[in-house]
Amino acid sequence: MRAIVTGATGFLGSRLALRFKAEGWEVAGIGRNPERGRWLTERGISFFPLDLTTPGGGDALRAFGSADLFVHAGGLSSAFGRRRDFLSANVTGTRMALELARRANVRRFIFISSPSVYARFCDQFDLPETAPLPQPLTPYADSKARAETIVLGNADLSPIVLRPRAMYGPGDTALLPRLLRAAQGGRLPLLRGGEALTNLTHVDDAVDAILAAGRAGPEAGGEIFNVAGSEVLRLTEVVERVAERVGLEISWRRVPWTVALALARLFEALARLTPGMPEPAVTVHGLTAFAFSQTLDTSKAQALLGFVPQVLFKDGLERTLGAGEKR
Repeated sequence: MRAIVTGATGFLGSRLALRFKAEGWEVAGIGRNPERGRWLTERGISFFPLDLTTPGGGDALRAFGSADLFVHAGGLSSAFGRRRDFLSANVTGTRMALELARRANVRRFIFISSPSVYARFCDQFDLPETAPLPQPLTPYADSKARAETIVLGNADLSPIVLRPRAMYGPGDTALLPRLLRAAQGGRLPLLRGGEALTNLTHVDDAVDAILAAGRAGPEAGGEIFNVAGSEVLRLTEVVERVAERVGLEISWRRVPWTVALALARLFEALARLTPGMPEPAVTVHGLTAFAFSQTLDTSKAQALLGFVPQVLFKDGLERTLGAGEKR
């Protein structure tokens, strides 16, 4: 069996490429980090340093030949940035990935999307994949929703869209590092009473879901699946457990949601006027995730893909922060 993985130098993509290799697949990894690409090559993965936003950038992949499965895990994932950058990376890049998949005669294309497409300024519990999508709150969510529509329009590739919720694990550069940076600041804002709930997804569970989608029959083609861990946790509890694990003391300060949102919008406006447009310390994306509950119904993935999450948060946290864990 042969697989092509975009974003192979990233958090999820590298873990996935290594898992494919461990299960005996021939793997082509696409990414933009040459150093990380060499790391993959040393582990038996064919690496192609391609930029999917550049026309003709995929010509070099012809050397790998045909494949059974194409997993598009690459793109721009950030709490803040320019709309044009998100559209380029996540929409234009997805179109190029689909073109490469067709050239490779794959039987299935899997797109890694995001539950940010569901985000609203309200609590949402046990969201099914059929939930109507709101007007996107962020350029990132907008780009992912657009890319989903494009992917599902390519029925000949038996496409599957996965929406993994809040991934973490070894090599994570987003979720837990952001929480740790916030905790290091001392007092943290307590929004809406600190009752927001979430599912977290360990990266190994996300990889399991992708492999299950790759194995699934034709009935799964053209479908969207939520992916999440089995536990529902308070976000404040997650922060406290992470802080305790690394020896940080934190405290909470109640902040009205309307005040926090106004400040986030101000910080984002100021960041847009700053050279390089650095991500502000507080973003609308981050505040929304921290203030409002969003839990996912994963029964569809269990029924059609046979996906059942295995990693509990206490174990996933130890795998991520434990001294013996390696990427």
